[in-house]
Amino acid sequence: MKSRNWKGLGTLRPKLCIFTSCLFKIQIVKLLSIVGARPQFIKLAPLLQAIDRYNLHASASLEHVTLHTGQHYDNNMSDIFFEELEMPHAEVNLGVGSGPHGKQTGKMLEGIEEILQREKPDWLIIFGDTNSTVAGALAAAKLHIPVAHIEAGLRSFNRKMPEEINRVVSDHISDILLAPTPTAVKNLEVEGLAKKTVLTGDIMYDTVLRNVELSRKKSDVLSRESLADQSYYIATMHRAENTDDPTRLGAIMNCFNEMADRHHPVVFPMHPRTKHRIEQLLPDWTPHKNLKILAPVGYLDMLQLVSSARIALTDSGGLQKEVFFMNRPCVTMRDETEWVETVSSGGNVITGADPEAIRQAVSNWEEKLKEGEVDFTQQIHENFGKGDAAEHILNAILN
Repeated sequence: MKSRNWKGLGTLRPKLCIFTSCLFKIQIVKLLSIVGARPQFIKLAPLLQAIDRYNLHASASLEHVTLHTGQHYDNNMSDIFFEELEMPHAEVNLGVGSGPHGKQTGKMLEGIEEILQREKPDWLIIFGDTNSTVAGALAAAKLHIPVAHIEAGLRSFNRKMPEEINRVVSDHISDILLAPTPTAVKNLEVEGLAKKTVLTGDIMYDTVLRNVELSRKKSDVLSRESLADQSYYIATMHRAENTDDPTRLGAIMNCFNEMADRHHPVVFPMHPRTKHRIEQLLPDWTPHKNLKILAPVGYLDMLQLVSSARIALTDSGGLQKEVFFMNRPCVTMRDETEWVETVSSGGNVITGADPEAIRQAVSNWEEKLKEGEVDFTQQIHENFGKGDAAEHILNAILN
């Protein structure tokens, strides 16, 4: 295959050479990745880089197709990530869009099945815990196509979360489980899935290491929004448990106002879902003058906003890790987290939507910041690897 125009390609030592038994002709192994949401685009980037490195040095050849379900369809939530990370756009886009879980997943199943029958990949690769993930796993399993699940073994142990259902189902029907942390490995062992589990490290750490410096060079979000380093908090919120409950939603939005009034300005890139829910459920709510609401921002802008913030407040799964990887304090406004390592390592505090717990967590972080910079580097390496997860993932699939 023609190599993509990636910068800084290293060397991936191939561990598998595939030949026909008699004629020794090079065989092409075809991989198909399914993505649909912002975190999945980000995780795909280092895998594509690893594939290109493999093809530079291997006797076998890997072909790759990206299928975008269209779960995130807004440009600021989708196309911009491909452009910023200099990734080729998806070869296939189903354009499913939003909708109720059943309708959305059903449309994905129908579209994915058609593409799998046409492309006939040797392996299907899925990421994380979205409806795109479980739809891909189900479609491939019914067509007897092997499935590799990147970020397998995460558990919040809260079955009310649709993401938890997606994770469990995807893990149990996948053929190889690519676990990012030792905790994820243990979760899979408990469920009887040890034989198909491989510890790989976290592919998102690969992405952060590669792109945080790029964000400082290419992103102008701080000057554009008149923000100084370490002078503001960064906030995000989009999960249904917070946005669909008017009590939780109101408590968190009022807490953002309070933080902006008492401490530092709060920068809040607002998810379209959250904007819609606030308009529906909190028609009388108004933002404090120091609560700076932005439209969704690109990946490099978000990395720059996080790395320059004092504290992050979020209910995102992926952002908890990105904050941790960039050595910034985090307050997670959920009742549990899949990323327990960020909590046990001292970088993340779980508060739920309780205003008093959020206030206390922010105050405690402010006290620690007065004592100097926080540094979680050792804990990152112990729990998430050293930024070479994509190579481990690709070798695990090929072996």
